[in-house]
Amino acid sequence: MNRNRVVITGYGIVSPYGIGAEKMFDGLYANRSAVVNIREWLGPRAPAYHSLVAAPLQEIPDPRDVPRTFRRNMGPLAVIAYRSCVDAIAHAAVPAGAVGSPGFGIVYSSTTGSAEALEESFRVYIEDTLRVLPNSGSFFKIMSHTCTANVAHALGLRGIAYSVSSACASSTQAIGIAYDLLRRGAQEMILCGGSEELHPLAVLIFDLLQAASWKYNDRPTQTPRPFDVQRDGTVCSAGAGALLLETEASARRRNAPILGEIAGYATNIDPTSMAQSSQESIVACIRAALADAGVRPEDVDYVNAHATATVAGDISEGLAIEEVFGGRPVPVSSLKGHMGHALAAAGVLELVGSLEMMRRGRLVPSLNLETPCPEAAGLNHIPHAGLEARVRCFVKNSFAFGGINAVLVVKEYAE
Repeated sequence: MNRNRVVITGYGIVSPYGIGAEKMFDGLYANRSAVVNIREWLGPRAPAYHSLVAAPLQEIPDPRDVPRTFRRNMGPLAVIAYRSCVDAIAHAAVPAGAVGSPGFGIVYSSTTGSAEALEESFRVYIEDTLRVLPNSGSFFKIMSHTCTANVAHALGLRGIAYSVSSACASSTQAIGIAYDLLRRGAQEMILCGGSEELHPLAVLIFDLLQAASWKYNDRPTQTPRPFDVQRDGTVCSAGAGALLLETEASARRRNAPILGEIAGYATNIDPTSMAQSSQESIVACIRAALADAGVRPEDVDYVNAHATATVAGDISEGLAIEEVFGGRPVPVSSLKGHMGHALAAAGVLELVGSLEMMRRGRLVPSLNLETPCPEAAGLNHIPHAGLEARVRCFVKNSFAFGGINAVLVVKEYAE
């Protein structure tokens, strides 16, 4: 069966470094950590936490940039999602008439609805029931598909709409679903990606699971430490990212600049543990994505690892990467050492960072990686100064609680 080629023509980013992809690229290439101590932000909650580090948004989009009719139904989660999507459309120079066409869809993700809006709704309901009730628009802020629905309404979309929620694999799955829809001709253009707020509850959940970093509370820029022997857990962050994907025919018809090609995708689940994926399931997912792309391990020039710096998670992924690519050690790094783990938004933020590495021909290292753990010692870790490299094809890994794995293969576009 003939399949459409699927290309990337635009992206929009809100990261802990600021609004816009260039600010994220500047932070990554300067090896500048976005992680800070959050004791003051947590306030009276702080004594309940072991982990006091996170990477919050330092620059927040102005909600007033969203038309008021739509803004009233948006929590912070949907506002940053909207900004990422608007910027992706602008970056791709999509004609105004195309956005509202039946061939223009959206596949967007988040871990939950807006946690901030949910907290406020319950606070009002529990504490102030006799005086005031939650706003009638609260549900539209806290529903799990708040980003997809609100962005679609604000932009006037009429195409296919999906909302994905699979924690840390969410935006990678969203991109993969969009890829599948486009290659079989169900749409011509799709916005896809993910959004994540930073809320104290997210930090607490990782803390309770003993998966959050805490040994570096007073040295926040030294954590997380992907693949490092001294790693002690992940660091939660916030952000939003969107890609504009379209069929090759659509992009060429309108002479759009093509930034890369989604060449393969795979996802699977490991039923052996709710906490993390096994080496075997990760190996199977990577190999399935490579097969889908028609790419051999030796054709891959870079692996952007999920590597959250949890003690066990990095072991499974490190061993899996070595098993798949061990015959030809491929350069590997994780961007979470720079900007923490943005959960549902992590996949898309890191994919866009990898696209820029492919464009520049310079790979960014895993920040804070000093001594690789034994299980990852066989990987080709990128040195602190970075690495000049010709990247024609890279792999993006994402894994989530519940044993969900998602892997994308991205190639340099060639006619």
